[in-house]
Amino acid sequence: MFKTKAYSAASATSALASATIPRRDPTDRDVQLEILFCGICHTDLHMVRDEWHDVFPTVYPCVPGHEIVGRVVKVGSAVTKFKAGDLVGVGCLVDSDHTCPNCKAGLEQFCPNQVLTYGFPDRHKTAPVTYGGYSDSIVVDERFVLRIPPNLSLTGAAPLLCAGITTYSPLRHWGVTKGKKVGIVGLGGLGHMGVKFARAFGAHVVVFTTSPGKKEDALRLGAHEVVLSRNADEMKKHAASFDFILDAVAAPHDINAYINLLARDGNLTMVGAPDKPLPVAVFGLIMGRRSFSGSPIGGIAETQEMLDFCGQHNITADVEVIPMQKVNEAYTRMVKSDVKYRFSIDMDSLKSE
Repeated sequence: MFKTKAYSAASATSALASATIPRRDPTDRDVQLEILFCGICHTDLHMVRDEWHDVFPTVYPCVPGHEIVGRVVKVGSAVTKFKAGDLVGVGCLVDSDHTCPNCKAGLEQFCPNQVLTYGFPDRHKTAPVTYGGYSDSIVVDERFVLRIPPNLSLTGAAPLLCAGITTYSPLRHWGVTKGKKVGIVGLGGLGHMGVKFARAFGAHVVVFTTSPGKKEDALRLGAHEVVLSRNADEMKKHAASFDFILDAVAAPHDINAYINLLARDGNLTMVGAPDKPLPVAVFGLIMGRRSFSGSPIGGIAETQEMLDFCGQHNITADVEVIPMQKVNEAYTRMVKSDVKYRFSIDMDSLKSE
């Protein structure tokens, strides 16, 4: 076991602060990496503040971070995929049972015994729970380590490990390809990745936003059209025309307005997670044989596929790079949507702690 620098929260009301945490020595199947950058996900804020207590109660101290990129510094004797010096990533998962039907299908994100990167019981007993990427080092089973294409900026690649795969996976699952009409609801950390992927897949991309000021940016990111969702006439023009809509809004909103934009057999998938139920008018689904679904991250193989796709198309997240010491300020700004479109923490800043 060794000690490493990190930032952690001691309670739901305390700020993130400098700390020292334990990491296990690599086993024969483990990869140890020096963390170079870690993206900030809204989930980090929810967990730090214990806002999902009824579903995922937070155990403190909490070290967040599941959008990790770094450099391999050590590998176990049985590791075959990686070597020291490789640029790699770690996303939301660090273990699963490997034997359930979901794992055997390459869908570890649905494993009933999955271990998330932070806040889940640590099977290695190094700590009560797993500690995430707001740290300068982490040790992970090689099966959950991903290769980062060398042409990608590491600062912008970090958010691909969550925001990237969260949007890529449903677009792939529902068959978004050239000639499809795709809507992206909300232009934030998730939505801006959805726009980039849908455009790269060859779809006709329409962004829905409540903010007129986001039109220019949506077009820059790859949208063909931008619709102000509060304008009834603009919405009506697109009635019953979408093959797929990706909804990335985490606040309560009228989901039926978007269901009615789906063509026959169209699908609307939620990746945003509003904290209150969204009322659904069932007839809107029935009359067009439409479907309404949700999607989390993807499995390990699909996440690597996504990273390789990003390498081929030079896709990364739009980020603002910050030092670790500004993480609490970043949380405050994130709540206000004051970032375009994701924060990426430069872990080199931990050296001054």
